[in-house]
Amino acid sequence: MDYSKNSIGDDYKIGSAKGRDMSSRSFNIEKQSFDIIESEIGKHDYDKDQWVVVRRVIHATADFDFAKDCKILFHKGAIESAFLAFSKQSYIVTDVEMVLHGINKKSLSSLGMNGICYINDPECIENSKKYEKTRSELAIQKAMDKINNGIVVIGNAPTALYEVISLIKEKKISPYLVIGIPVGFVSAVESKGELSRLNIPYITNNGRKGGSSAASSIINALMLMYITNHKKNQE
Repeated sequence: MDYSKNSIGDDYKIGSAKGRDMSSRSFNIEKQSFDIIESEIGKHDYDKDQWVVVRRVIHATADFDFAKDCKILFHKGAIESAFLAFSKQSYIVTDVEMVLHGINKKSLSSLGMNGICYINDPECIENSKKYEKTRSELAIQKAMDKINNGIVVIGNAPTALYEVISLIKEKKISPYLVIGIPVGFVSAVESKGELSRLNIPYITNNGRKGGSSAASSIINALMLMYITNHKKNQE
């Protein structure tokens, strides 16, 4: 599909300046940035909803590779499952504080949801040294009850993603959605590959790229899509 000629001004999924509590100037700068992305991306294979997510990742990172060699991959039920989690006011659990800080607080509040991260929890810090485990995988263990029937967002730590995968395989958790795009050189590619082979709703990507900005932009795009759809259906 080629959406490069579509004007994002007609794309309701970005909302409105008033609805997003933004100045008109800020909102128009974002629209202009999206128009530039649309004009430069060329052909792609994403459907309309998927492209809204990928476009926001490109906007957050200025990296078109997320639609090319390191393209973002969607499980067929990923977006629908995210919307179900939002409707149930599920928790959003992140691997690191940087991802949590990047999640739009207005959207969280609007949905009546909470985001949490336990990586700086004193118990996780102490047990990391005691048991020779990473803080991020221990933080995932501590958040198991929140991840079950929730959303987990991994942007930095492959060990955290591996822990999520292990807990799913052991049937200890069943999240509505796993967003797993850790960045790095050790186990990042492998952990994402393993996630993509699970029969659960996921959003991941190929290659080494990922990171906090990309991860938080994915969940932000999904929340904005849901909020905008909900408001549109009420009109």
